[in-house]
Amino acid sequence: MLDTLDDIDRRILSILQKDGRLSVSAVATAARVSRANAYNRINRMTDAGIITGYMAQIDPSKLGMTASAFVMIRTEQDSWQIVRDRVTRIPEVKHVALVAGDFDVIVLIRASDNADLRRVILTELQSIPHIRDTKTSIIFEEEDTR
Repeated sequence: MLDTLDDIDRRILSILQKDGRLSVSAVATAARVSRANAYNRINRMTDAGIITGYMAQIDPSKLGMTASAFVMIRTEQDSWQIVRDRVTRIPEVKHVALVAGDFDVIVLIRASDNADLRRVILTELQSIPHIRDTKTSIIFEEEDTR
């Protein structure tokens, strides 16, 4: 792991977060460093596990997933791993986070419509053993801040 990231590393990361498809030359130009410097820094941050991959950002509504919700889950004591393993098998679950506070796990669900969202929450999620209760917050609008 890298001990510290300097301003150039942070600029490169910011540039890649906005567009991971940029060539190393384009990243170097935007970061105001040489291509070799950018290449070496990107490789170093990848080897250190800071850069873990590149992915396309998708607009879920354009794929027919027009209903989304965050579901907060309270689990039985010491069962969050079992719950996590079962929850991650549900195709509509797009993100899972273990959290501290009133709930143990938060999941992001993307479904085709409200009826499908209802099915996922009331049938899929609530049938998982060790889930004590859930609280759902429907997403009306969202903004990706990357």
